[in-house]
Amino acid sequence: MALRVNIPPATRVCLISLITLSFLYNIARWRQLDITPGTPTVSPAVPYLTLVPSNFIFYPWTLLTATFVEQNIFTVLLNLATIFYGGKYLERAWGSREFTKFILTIALIPNVVMVPVYLILAAIGGGSSSGYALFSSQECTTLCTPPADSPSFSVTQICGGISIQASFLVAFKQLVPEHTVTIFKGLVKMRVKHFPAVFLLLNTISGVLLGTYVAAALAWVGLLTSWTYLRFFKLQPDLTGTSTDGNGIKGDASETFAFKCLFPDAIQPPIGVVSDIVYSLLVSLKICTPFSAEEIASGNQQALARGEAGLPSLLSNRGGRSMAKREEAERRRAVALKALDQRLQAAVAARPQPSTIPSQTQTAISTVPGQTMLGETSYTPDHA
Repeated sequence: MALRVNIPPATRVCLISLITLSFLYNIARWRQLDITPGTPTVSPAVPYLTLVPSNFIFYPWTLLTATFVEQNIFTVLLNLATIFYGGKYLERAWGSREFTKFILTIALIPNVVMVPVYLILAAIGGGSSSGYALFSSQECTTLCTPPADSPSFSVTQICGGISIQASFLVAFKQLVPEHTVTIFKGLVKMRVKHFPAVFLLLNTISGVLLGTYVAAALAWVGLLTSWTYLRFFKLQPDLTGTSTDGNGIKGDASETFAFKCLFPDAIQPPIGVVSDIVYSLLVSLKICTPFSAEEIASGNQQALARGEAGLPSLLSNRGGRSMAKREEAERRRAVALKALDQRLQAAVAARPQPSTIPSQTQTAISTVPGQTMLGETSYTPDHA
């Protein structure tokens, strides 16, 4: 019986694009190599496949194709695994149409942002080789055949699927934040909600120590792009029946998907202060629309209702899948109950208190020290 791999259509297109464009890029680069004895070996640019900021106006399609071009077999295999497993899961969770919108957003916007940033920094550097090299990296910078009047001229190529990898981790953070991934037979355990911060940290360290500045910049821009799209624009399937038009819910207003929640608990307060300032500025400029209390409550219910299917079987063993689902559901329920309890306490604190309360009523509503407001019960016998 022939082996059949079921791959959703949009994921299949991404895989084919990655293999085809990476193959064509390496063939074109190999054909341009100058192997004359005594000539320094340089890796020529391929501006019609990868994004060269100074030439993108002649090849505008490279704003999209550059995301699916990898320069070596190791990054090809890494991005293939990312799209194969992550793409299949997200496309089946969202549908092909929404997944395609997500891919186009995270493939185009980071490259569009990188072009003016690179050109401005190159202009500050006076167009010299040092200015062009400011965004050079081991993976994304190649040297063209130098012109006669400028032997040190270099061209930066922006390519690779770093933004896709960062965006998929943000999407998993939204869908299954409390899921625990176990690898190496339990030696390494990590919750999905910590993946984006770890990914950013590794790429930032690599950019500083190894000079992979383009990869580090794409990781940050990809994370910001995907979080902004999922937070404010993407249509979410209605899992609680709160949608009135039947088209789903736009954005994700849940408190567990705030920007500060992408980072560890220890550094969330300062990040929350900065993100609140930026958010208020965007609201005042009418770029963003503030969430209402109903939207936040609905988003919390959505966050509690989704994600119980867990991650693909590659990331969780079969024997512990049902227990992982139960643990994730319990953690989600605890987070939602804590948020509801805080809201109830704030509402009671803001409510004006009457000047006099009958003694019997005061005795009945008094609480035992140490109890929380949510879930308290009391019982008084009829003939006490």
